Amino acid sequence: MLNMYLTNENSKLEEITEITKGCWINLVSPTEEEINYIADKVQIPLDFLRDPLDEEERSRIEKDDDNILIIVNVPLMSKDDSGLAIYDTIPLGMIIANGCFITVCLKDNPIFQMFVQNKVKQFFTYKKTRFALQILYIIATSFLKNLKLINKKTDEIEKELHQSMKNKELFTLLNLEKSLVYITTSLKSNNIVMQKMLKSNYLKMFEDDKELLEDVIVENQQAIEMAETHSSILSGMMDAFASVISNNLNIVMKFLTSFTIILSLPTMVASFYGMNVPIPFQHYKHAFWIAMTISIFLSSTTAFIFWRKRFF
Repeated sequence: MLNMYLTNENSKLEEITEITKGCWINLVSPTEEEINYIADKVQIPLDFLRDPLDEEERSRIEKDDDNILIIVNVPLMSKDDSGLAIYDTIPLGMIIANGCFITVCLKDNPIFQMFVQNKVKQFFTYKKTRFALQILYIIATSFLKNLKLINKKTDEIEKELHQSMKNKELFTLLNLEKSLVYITTSLKSNNIVMQKMLKSNYLKMFEDDKELLEDVIVENQQAIEMAETHSSILSGMMDAFASVISNNLNIVMKFLTSFTIILSLPTMVASFYGMNVPIPFQHYKHAFWIAMTISIFLSSTTAFIFWRKRFF
């Protein structure tokens, strides 16, 4: 999908149909024809457009003549075959060319929509360096939001696990732990790229731009620390709650075993008095109540003993 935008004279974003100086070209899962068209029109290397479409592409910054490629990872929420949420990351490419700013991504994401819907203050398509820094800032805040969602989901699972005897909650925790590993790795890769941007001369930045980049680095570092903290907590929780599930199952089995023993005593007494052999009191008119009394006494005594021993 190929879309082009330009900030008009009223500082509003409008969609255009032709490549114009200072425009923003947004490529989302582009076709080969769209890639070749943009590469030919803007005069940039094909690799700059193809590399961000590789899901395994690492974060980096690269310069070719006057064209600069910045690849970072952005958060993406998906679901596995069982419907459990997985927080993954995918590469996003930003190309600062002579005449325009280009973004390339394998999938659409809310970050682009924030710019399209004019939700970002002081956004202009022709301010390419600031545009790139604004994208980096929103990426960092998106990671923080996803980490808060993971923390909230972890708290919900923690409440369920206190009474759980199933493995579903543990599988959910495992997915969240995998998500935290992906997020932490991506955040650290992004941090390396941003540190390189701050120290190198790839981008011409004014003082305001440097302050914005420093803010982005701070946000990103905060996200890294939060992800590492949640990952450590989650790892400990999985070990603890595996034992909790096993203990809950043992408690239920102990209760059922105790209840079975209590019920077996009246059955044993009734079996004795149901035999076709001579037994005591078989001709006594209150023999039935004697059998009932013995059954109740044995069951009550056993139940009391089990209760004192906290079997249930």
